[in-house]
Amino acid sequence: MPLLGKTWRPLRSWTWLVLAWMVLSTGLWLSQRGQVAQALADAALLAQLDWRPGLWPTQPWRLWTAALVHWSDAHLVVNLLACAALIAWGNAAVLGNRQTLAWLAAWPVTHVLLAGLAPLERYGGLSGVLHAGVAIGAWTLVWRGQGQRRVVGGLVIAGLVLKQAIEVPALAQWLGLGPVVLPRALAGAPDFQVASYAHLCGVAAGVICAAAMDALVWLLAGTGVKR
Repeated sequence: MPLLGKTWRPLRSWTWLVLAWMVLSTGLWLSQRGQVAQALADAALLAQLDWRPGLWPTQPWRLWTAALVHWSDAHLVVNLLACAALIAWGNAAVLGNRQTLAWLAAWPVTHVLLAGLAPLERYGGLSGVLHAGVAIGAWTLVWRGQGQRRVVGGLVIAGLVLKQAIEVPALAQWLGLGPVVLPRALAGAPDFQVASYAHLCGVAAGVICAAAMDALVWLLAGTGVKR
């Protein structure tokens, strides 16, 4: 449809999902605005939405809603900026409905993996799921792309692996890197720390869900994955 002399292209489902998260998380934050970080930790609404390892089996909505919870202005702003980058990444990698469904599935998978890997009392934020989104795009470029697109996907995966090796203390020590990155406070919320293990779980969940979605399509089609 022409619009001011240009052809209007509908937004991808990937973009819509990112925008929906941005709107919901911003609305949730505004509803709690004015409280200090420690008060946020005790806020009744956030206490029903954040991720807690002992509660999610009986309150499974936390596996999705934890990504809407933030502990400071800076925490939210950084994730909103990352979401803008994720939209650009999704359009550059031409991520479609299949990858959008894989990313949506990666939200709970990220948090289930986190429950088994890191003994956190609670968690909120999209950083783990953002890493899943980047991993899904990289997997798609490697698996379905050709030429330079496949190279870009491989480089992004290598960058994600290196980032996790530096960020996660256990991996850094296993690789002989030592404590390259120590636990650090969340910007604007010194009572909370950056959950580096969530990043690792997000990358793993992204690859798992993207690969599972491609395998499912291949099985249903019976003719192999289109490249």
